[in-house]
Amino acid sequence: MTTDTKTLKVLLYNDQIGTITHLPGDKNLFVFDSDYIQNPSRPTLSLSFKNVLGELITDSEITQTRLSPFFANLLPEGPLRDYLAKRANLNPKHEFSLLEALGQDLPGALTIESIDNGKLFQEDLSKLKSEKKKEVLLRFSLAGVQLKFSAVEDDHGLTIPVNGIGGGWIIKLPHTRFKDVPENEYTMMELARRIGIDVPQTSLIPVNQVQGLPKDFEQLVDNVFVIKRFDRTESDDKIHIEDFAQVFGVYPEKKYKQASYRNIADVIWREVGEPGVVEFIKRFVFNALIGNGDMHLKNWSLIYRERNKPSLAPAYDFVSTILYLPEDSLSLKFVDNKDFGSLTLDQFKRFAAKTLLPENLVLDTVKETVQAFSESWKTVGDLPLNKEARNAISKHLQTIPLWNRNIT
Repeated sequence: MTTDTKTLKVLLYNDQIGTITHLPGDKNLFVFDSDYIQNPSRPTLSLSFKNVLGELITDSEITQTRLSPFFANLLPEGPLRDYLAKRANLNPKHEFSLLEALGQDLPGALTIESIDNGKLFQEDLSKLKSEKKKEVLLRFSLAGVQLKFSAVEDDHGLTIPVNGIGGGWIIKLPHTRFKDVPENEYTMMELARRIGIDVPQTSLIPVNQVQGLPKDFEQLVDNVFVIKRFDRTESDDKIHIEDFAQVFGVYPEKKYKQASYRNIADVIWREVGEPGVVEFIKRFVFNALIGNGDMHLKNWSLIYRERNKPSLAPAYDFVSTILYLPEDSLSLKFVDNKDFGSLTLDQFKRFAAKTLLPENLVLDTVKETVQAFSESWKTVGDLPLNKEARNAISKHLQTIPLWNRNIT
């Protein structure tokens, strides 16, 4: 542990908006710059920094060891964090150092830079690029648990950049524990696309078609799931995003506990309006039908295509978890329950009442989504989901009252 202070610049759309200072005693403090505070047309960093009147919250709190929740949620979790921290020779619990190391390619339009342009990595990047035999140095941060990397599209197909910075695609590797997760996710995302859910471009490709994978993964022989980054434009400009753990100021490990689907819907209704609510309900119903028990706070995001007005970000991380965890349930509470079997039309009426949403809007969207899924599910045979998995989801569908109402 160091006793010297060190400061990082926080840039949004390449403009400095604040600083994070690492203080003696392993404490961290984020503060906004005065220029950002005084700018009436400032771009939104996060709804968590706004009060009920929409005014910027400028009060700063010192955190111990960890960063504040908004910045902690920019960092990867679990095995991915451990892997990147090991490569950087860092303690995975030391979030300030991790953010400095990974801050050049964060989710959204944020960039983190050292005030003194110092780097925690000891390798000289220019030397690294010239030493082809040297192992790839991965610097980007893609928040989440599963091992995944950012990639660029070039004449060779998809290539992981030598410095880990940049790239308009995300490559998700096969799961170390569960079988055929890339095939599962590709299928679910394509089914979602077929019923009109906003889904980015996706692909399923053999791992040997990806150039530049670290040696740790050269032995892989299966497919990888590939998805277009919706926080990058075709010209590689950055678009700001935040997930709902950031919206609610919740640390990543609390993503299953600190809020409910009602809380998410409240924000979407207030900030986005009817189009966002309709999309939210479509996604919720779809994921209940496929048996996805992992739609936690970090798997819903807002996107700022207009720099101070959010909309619901495109869909991601749609996976049927009941294929691996047959007793899985909803990841967050829906009204008063997490059981897939509790999803009746009456339950959605209660949800509409509690969230003050128009009941007809909610119920009509639910019915339309179930009907659309019914038609889409008939086409699942042309997607790369094995018969055993299809049978498991078909069995799951019989336990959901909404589905039984639809087919009888």
